[in-house]
Parts: sequence; C-alpha cells; structure tokens
Amino acid sequence: MAMQFLLSTEMPDASAYLSFLPLVILIVLFYFMLIRPQRKREKKEKLMRDSIETGDRICTIGGIIGRVVSVSDDEFVLETSGSTRIRFNKWAIRNRIEDEE
Repeated sequence: MAMQFLLSTEMPDASAYLSFLPLVILIVLFYFMLIRPQRKREKKEKLMRDSIETGDRICTIGGIIGRVVSVSDDEFVLETSGSTRIRFNKWAIRNRIEDEE
C-alpha cells in the first residue's frame, strides 16, 4: 500500500520551484544591500578603535572631546580640559579627530 502511494505521487513541475525564486532573490538582495555594508562599517570602526594610541584626539559617543592619555585592551583614559581625566570603554569612541595644523 505504501509502495503504491509512493509510485503514484508525481514530481512537482518546474513552476513549483520557480515560485520560490522571488524569495531567494529577495534574500540575496537583502544580504548585499543591508547586511554586508553593515559588517564592513563595523569592521572599519573596530580597526579605528584598535588603532587609537596615546596622544590621539578623539570624540566619544557622548560628545566628549579630549586627548587619550593611556590605552589598555578594552579601556582608555581621556584627558579633557585642564587635567580632568575620565576612563571609558573602547566601544565608546565615535571617531578620531584629525589635527587642523
């Protein structure tokens, strides 16, 4: 009985497989338009954060601007106006400020 059922079932035709094609195309477009550029941006930001050295001027995500006094694996100390020093996590770095000299 089970063998008869298996023999009597028909294979789906090509149109059944083609109905999934728009979904596959949408997933591929989603990857190349959203996911891949986001990963590139994150990689670039991580490289920038890892390249911060003592003496660099930076801006934090909170808008605090200062000069880096010391850097460790996951933290850095920022010197703001005067001799005020604040400790931050590295992920709090927004960007490096290039000196305009």
